[in-house]
Amino acid sequence: MGRRIEIGILYSRSGNYQLLSESCRSGAMTAIADVNADPAIPIEFVPVERDPQGNIDGYATGCADILANSGARHIIGCITSWSRKEVIPILERAGGTLWYACPYEGFEANEHVVYMHACPNQHLVPLLAHVVPRFGANGFLLGSNYIWGWETNRVARDLIADAGGKVLGERYLPLGEADVSRLIAEIQATRPDFVLNNLIGSSSYAFIAAYAELAARDPHFSPERCPILSCNLTECELPALNEAGNGHLSVGPYFHDISAADRQGNSAPSIMPASSFEAAAYASVRTLAEILARNPSAQWPDLPQAFAGTSFRTPLGDISIDPQTQHAALPVQIGRIEGTAFKTVTVTKGVAPDPYLSRYDRTETFGRSRLRVVS
Repeated sequence: MGRRIEIGILYSRSGNYQLLSESCRSGAMTAIADVNADPAIPIEFVPVERDPQGNIDGYATGCADILANSGARHIIGCITSWSRKEVIPILERAGGTLWYACPYEGFEANEHVVYMHACPNQHLVPLLAHVVPRFGANGFLLGSNYIWGWETNRVARDLIADAGGKVLGERYLPLGEADVSRLIAEIQATRPDFVLNNLIGSSSYAFIAAYAELAARDPHFSPERCPILSCNLTECELPALNEAGNGHLSVGPYFHDISAADRQGNSAPSIMPASSFEAAAYASVRTLAEILARNPSAQWPDLPQAFAGTSFRTPLGDISIDPQTQHAALPVQIGRIEGTAFKTVTVTKGVAPDPYLSRYDRTETFGRSRLRVVS
């Protein structure tokens, strides 16, 4: 038995985004069990778990409780950007670290957070770069009414303008709202080339089901002509769609698609999590275990040195973490929904994080603008 180290787990077991949260929790708990069973790792993780129960106020309370009443200095947790931002002041005061395993809107780099899922140059930018030449540049933007929706759509507005398109509408719903009739009516009236869906949980499921009904009435809204695009939709939510999402597109660092590895001439990894949320949470625990195996007392000031010049073997592939921003370099995969799975369409390996889009190049992403002759 190795040295026992407590580790915080902060995921809701209920609420509007329960499927996402359970996927992350499953990845973290599976990785803890694997670390504890691995004789090559000289530590044993002891999970200290708190359940915010889908209540935004519960994240700060749970984080503070873990850090005050256990030996845990590292917490795997939070699903939404709202909850992440709620716990950051607690981490800063108590000297803890959050390992965040979900895609987010970028424009943040906190020394008390390790960002293990995609930021905009690893999700939204490559997704629109793929879609615009194939479908067109005019988009309709949807979001849940909080940070993820606001900020991701803000970036999308700029990207659509860079691509020469127009934003034909931008609408938000409260978290958990399932009445999407107004959204469907506006989308039908404006007839965009694509819909960017930044709704989460039950709002997203209701919209995708209603959009499938619209497509049955009007072929313009079929996925072959006007797809729904998502940066946070994974396999863990597909059963809730009842195949209404078939043909639509999502982006992430990982899909549970064994054939994709085969097509690239690579063998499938030995561990195949069910979604990118599960894979990133698993990778968070395994990466932390590798660091603590070398330095069991490592805390947030030690992480940049631990990340420097090092790669970590994870279900996402061999990844590195930028010591300056503490964001992971990740593959970028675009997938098309087929039933309860994704078929991988494109894969780009090892995309370095650029959370502030400081290296974004409009011409490189969308090509040179065509001049119009005005007589």
